[in-house]
Amino acid sequence: MATTLQAIRDKLKATEQRGSDNSNNRQNADNSIYAFWNMLDGKESGIRFLPDADINNTFFWVERAMIRLPFAGILGDEAKNQIIVQVPCVEMYNDGSVCPVLSEVRGWFKEPSLEETARQYWKKRSFIFQGLITEDGLNEQDKPENPIRRFIIGPQIFALIKAALLDPELDDLPTDYASGIDFRLKKGNKGNYADYSTSSWSRRSRPLSESEATAIDTYKLNNLSEFLPKKPSAVELNIIKEMFEASVNGEAYDPEKWGQYYKPAGFTQGPSTFQKSIVSNVEKDEIPFTVPVMEEIVEAVVAASVATNVASTPVETAVAGTDNRASDILAMIRSRSAAA
Repeated sequence: MATTLQAIRDKLKATEQRGSDNSNNRQNADNSIYAFWNMLDGKESGIRFLPDADINNTFFWVERAMIRLPFAGILGDEAKNQIIVQVPCVEMYNDGSVCPVLSEVRGWFKEPSLEETARQYWKKRSFIFQGLITEDGLNEQDKPENPIRRFIIGPQIFALIKAALLDPELDDLPTDYASGIDFRLKKGNKGNYADYSTSSWSRRSRPLSESEATAIDTYKLNNLSEFLPKKPSAVELNIIKEMFEASVNGEAYDPEKWGQYYKPAGFTQGPSTFQKSIVSNVEKDEIPFTVPVMEEIVEAVVAASVATNVASTPVETAVAGTDNRASDILAMIRSRSAAA
């Protein structure tokens, strides 16, 4: 394999030094995403991670960054239940594209009264892996034909994976076919949230079994970047900005204006069908988000501290003498847009 353990270590360290700011959303017929978050507390699954088919990817994962936009229900729906629309953050594509949401939100971390709102709109990171299940803690009843599964890994588990890769005592890539190691994914509970902190790598390496090697030869590895959301066009970036401002303003989601671009998971034709479909059709590749992790918060604060193009005066002016935080933020956004 082209990628080496040292190459991964070098790139991880370089990313840390830079400050680490890095649908298609394809649903395969075999439903290959392994929903480990549905395991019961105390259960565990064994995973053998596999390389990315893209030989230009140093890592054996790709990073996804999504922004959650909460809305006060759907326009025309009297229930007014809060709904969430997820949109891609274009900064995940690492090509210099500017995210219209983060370009605004970074400056909010400078103002204590806006910090909570800033966290709400900050990008949520997850990491897409692929691999084989060596022990099924889910006890799946309807397993896909293709045993190569995808895993949507959150920051807590990713930190454990990353720490092991940086350990100088690790001699070989965990994905090596001959001397790789399995990952033990263990689900616990801390408060009201799932806790995976006791997950760990196996202490012993092992070669892939004959059946595992045959599965890879038969079904082939995936190019993980194909499972990232489609990069927004210029028109879609404007839609994201419009939706963001409406969300901050406490407005309802307007399917007539935005439905052809971005919509809530499970949304079909209108408010009357939405409530039924969202329960059964919630996106299968989404880990339920809980509270922002410290890594994301620190990243956001650091980003705010270096965002020299965002003046502090408009923020201070916007929040002075009012309790309406949404109006304050929107006034700041529109003021800056007019100045531009």
